[in-house]
Amino acid sequence: MKKIILTFVLLFSLSIMTMAQIENPVVWTFSASKIANKQYEIHLIANIQDNWHIYAQDAGKGPEPTSFIFNKNPLIKYVGKVKEVGKLETAFDQNFNSTLRFYKHKVDFIQKVTLKSKASTNIKGTLTYMVCNDRKCLPPKDLPFLVKIDNK
Repeated sequence: MKKIILTFVLLFSLSIMTMAQIENPVVWTFSASKIANKQYEIHLIANIQDNWHIYAQDAGKGPEPTSFIFNKNPLIKYVGKVKEVGKLETAFDQNFNSTLRFYKHKVDFIQKVTLKSKASTNIKGTLTYMVCNDRKCLPPKDLPFLVKIDNK
């Protein structure tokens, strides 16, 4: 009898854990590439599963746009605003009653920086994004990031 109850409890627990999995259709990668002496591009790349999309920084009225907060770092000067590189799509969304701008499959958000010294450093921050498909939107998500800059 104990084996039957234990088996039932284990199966029930496993089914609850399976149902409670968090849906996450976006995988982020972070990197830095040197473009000149003491100048780098920080790449925050979203790889988006099929049938989902992530909103642009200027998304339109309604959804949470993708946004970035870079922590202050005395060794870094941020140059300009974050650029978006990807296939920008625009469509009217009945749910938000607005024309929206978004990316499917992949988008690279690029922030240029200049180092103020020869030292290597890290760039830390938080990005906020919202992802939707044709049936639902997931709540906005805050994701901390860290990018190492090796100034060699």
